[in-house]
Amino acid sequence: MATKIIDLRSDTVTRPTPAMRAAIEAAEVGDDVFGEDPTTIRLQEKVAQMLGKEAALFVPSGTMSNQICIKAQTEPGDELLCEANCHIYNFEVGGPAVLSGVTCRVIEGEYGILDVADLEGKIRPVNDHLVRTRMIALENTHNRGGGRIYPIEKIRSISAWAVQHGLIRHLDGARLWNAVVATGIPADEWCKYFDSVSVCFSKGLGAPIGSALAGSRDLIVRAKRIRKLLGGGMRQSGIAAAAALYALENHLERLAEDHRHAQIIADAIRDTPGLRLDPPKVETNLIWFQVDPELGPAREIANRLRQHNILVHPAGPQTVRACCHLDVSAADAELVAETIRRTVPGMTPVA
Repeated sequence: MATKIIDLRSDTVTRPTPAMRAAIEAAEVGDDVFGEDPTTIRLQEKVAQMLGKEAALFVPSGTMSNQICIKAQTEPGDELLCEANCHIYNFEVGGPAVLSGVTCRVIEGEYGILDVADLEGKIRPVNDHLVRTRMIALENTHNRGGGRIYPIEKIRSISAWAVQHGLIRHLDGARLWNAVVATGIPADEWCKYFDSVSVCFSKGLGAPIGSALAGSRDLIVRAKRIRKLLGGGMRQSGIAAAAALYALENHLERLAEDHRHAQIIADAIRDTPGLRLDPPKVETNLIWFQVDPELGPAREIANRLRQHNILVHPAGPQTVRACCHLDVSAADAELVAETIRRTVPGMTPVA
């Protein structure tokens, strides 16, 4: 029998469950480019209803979803305000500039979270020499912020500030479902403060592929055209949409299990000399921690854990990320915690 690998590198590494595979096999399909795939239509209607928007569009990835939302609502020469460590700026291959001619003005937040005070003075004056500040994007939960949940009161105040200044508001909600489950605040309450929203199905929800964007009907008409331009038009997409539908209907509330499992691992990190949670409070399914240089670089911790069939992500010279998800059980989390407590103290660098 093969040894089980506990893969904590990301919540995108999940495998479809047998029931999800059955839903994929049974999916009713058509040609979505012609608007004739019934399963995709059902998914889009469900997402729009859950997020409190007029319409939604299924796309292959969260990066495409974010970039469509930017391109559909801006013009070349516009400026996007975003937090310095956000996904849109750091991990989407320069998409705003490459695809939309939009520059990003990054603002340092507190573990990914901005306050209205951070935004004061960031609107460019009207001047032929300057870009036009046009859009603001927030990320909830914030990946590089340690899986932090954006406080809803900050979202409300930033949204009001953006409206006051005529800015378009976008939410990168790749892990919005985690915020919904952790707080009990419904998705439509989070989303009503934004003109466009992106959500993901292939992270904690465990689908093999797919994201969706949501907004007004007019936005989705423009978005569908841009999806085609970017090569994201899909044919019998119901096969993928069926997995996303199954995930929404069966895997949403169980995200609370991932949050509990993350706490088990976080407690072990708190107990282990040479490791430090950063941020110190784990709010959802992501655990970010710093490694004391005396223990060696982050990759040495990753190598040591790999020897025990545990995979983590060295996200920087001294930074490690671990991520709980559908395929990590409570027993797995306990084993990871016990392994950290047992093997890290006093370790010597792995060759």
